[in-house]
Amino acid sequence: MDLVDYLATLGHKPKKVSANDYWYLSPFRDEKTASFKVNRRKNVWYDHGQGVGGSLIDFGLRYFNCQIPALLEKLTSQFPFHPQILPTIAKPQGQAESSLRILDITSINSMDLFQYIKDRRIDFHIANSYCKQITFEIGNKTSKALGFPNDNGGYELRNPSFKGSVSPKATTTIRNASKEMSVFEGFFDFLSYLTINQNQSLQMTNFLVLNSTAFFEKSRPIMEEYEKVRLYLDHDFTGEGCAKLGLSWSQKYQDESKLYVGHKDLNEWVQSIGKAQKRSCRPGLK
Repeated sequence: MDLVDYLATLGHKPKKVSANDYWYLSPFRDEKTASFKVNRRKNVWYDHGQGVGGSLIDFGLRYFNCQIPALLEKLTSQFPFHPQILPTIAKPQGQAESSLRILDITSINSMDLFQYIKDRRIDFHIANSYCKQITFEIGNKTSKALGFPNDNGGYELRNPSFKGSVSPKATTTIRNASKEMSVFEGFFDFLSYLTINQNQSLQMTNFLVLNSTAFFEKSRPIMEEYEKVRLYLDHDFTGEGCAKLGLSWSQKYQDESKLYVGHKDLNEWVQSIGKAQKRSCRPGLK
């Protein structure tokens, strides 16, 4: 469903249109300057005033303050979906995580996780310093994942086939008595930064790992404590939106994503190091 058309049915009309970007007064609050943007080509939205965004489903959940089943009922009463579509979208994202049960927390000793860390091009000693091995159960299946702790006692969980979290969801701050702070979306970007700088004689900044871009604006009071804030956010709609928001706050915010231009994030860039050079050595390639 086209977001621009759907907003029109709710009585929201754009104040400005620039190519694929449609700018609105935020549907979530009263404002005089349009800060709510819809990219019509990607069919996603981003509220620069609150630092949140997503799909039409994400918008509906926030706009109507309801759960997915109620939203789907509301949408289907307005628009006649084909019945076969409903089962594929009615299950809330992350529902399986609600039955996740932690069985054990240890240092990293799984060979599969060793290989996972190696594949992500992270130094093992660095990963082992900041992560735990979490053994968890979902349904009748037991799995192991890297667990990155947050400030409220929860964990971000990652393995090659699973991406989830253990509540409560929160940011992770690491303090090194610095006047600067480096900000990352996810912990693999943070570990990548430490890996590529481990042999450098640089003074470590303080670090903020958002674990979700929904925490970017909420973390402003923490970031404002520092003289300089370096943003290592993703090259995507949400990450770039957060970076622009930060740059609008103050000159102390610096967008460092130019380091990995052409890649989605810092870890993807780190994984690509050396691959381009190898390809360039093949016969016939310049």
